[in-house]
Amino acid sequence: MKKNIILIIKGFIMGIANIIPGVSGGTLALILGIYEQFIGAISHFFKNFKKNVAFLIPIAIGMILAIVSLSRVIDYSYKHYPIPTSLFFVGLVLGGIPMLASKVKGKKQSKQISSYVIFAITFLIVILMTCSDLIFKTNLTVSLTSMNFIQYILLFIVGVIAAATMVIPGISGSLVLMLLGYYYPVIAVIKEFTSFKNIGPNFIILAIFGIGVLIGIVLISKLIEFLFKKYETKTYFGVLGFIIASIIAIPISTILEMTIVFSIPQILIGLICLVLGCGISYKLGEK
Repeated sequence: MKKNIILIIKGFIMGIANIIPGVSGGTLALILGIYEQFIGAISHFFKNFKKNVAFLIPIAIGMILAIVSLSRVIDYSYKHYPIPTSLFFVGLVLGGIPMLASKVKGKKQSKQISSYVIFAITFLIVILMTCSDLIFKTNLTVSLTSMNFIQYILLFIVGVIAAATMVIPGISGSLVLMLLGYYYPVIAVIKEFTSFKNIGPNFIILAIFGIGVLIGIVLISKLIEFLFKKYETKTYFGVLGFIIASIIAIPISTILEMTIVFSIPQILIGLICLVLGCGISYKLGEK
């Protein structure tokens, strides 16, 4: 029971992360110590069916609870208290870095130049994605009302893409959705659905998007599992590049998206949230 409660909490944190632009659910899964098992359970779902179901269901419950119950709360806190909210997630990432660094410490491949090149490439990918709105002025937006067949197909494909980026540590699925113009429309559908408005149309939209997400997660999980098996140290260097960049990307995406008024109370509360986030991820990563 205790183990399931801890998994629900970890899933809950992952769910929250997938709501906030710039924050990666994959990053927090890795930092919370469940990433490799999560990938393996999805990739070989039917191989150890009972064990995988017992592991994935609590995480799924936590993620669904977070998305359904906190989509409004996180949206409100992100808009009205952007500094404390973003610093809390920066803290969650920072708290897990010692555990991630230990994965490559002392290994021969960690001294190879190629490992550092991979680190630099993944670092730059996240920074460029985060700043793409500022650089390329990509202010895309779509409508999820009066959908036709082609639009449903596009929604499914977007779900696959978003899921892939949700699973890759350091890349924010919600940020990718924002770049594609689907973030705010999808959040609006979730809000309406949880308020029991337009239940039929909204259910169809969420179901098609959800199926795309599931397929995307399975496909990218198999790829990542292969990389960890064949190139473990190099893959961890790539992941570290994604994750360390996300420490910079989270505040950058907050500054680009929100109108921030700096004040001493917000900064002080933000620092407390930073320490709190560090403590939570550090402790949960040990369990």
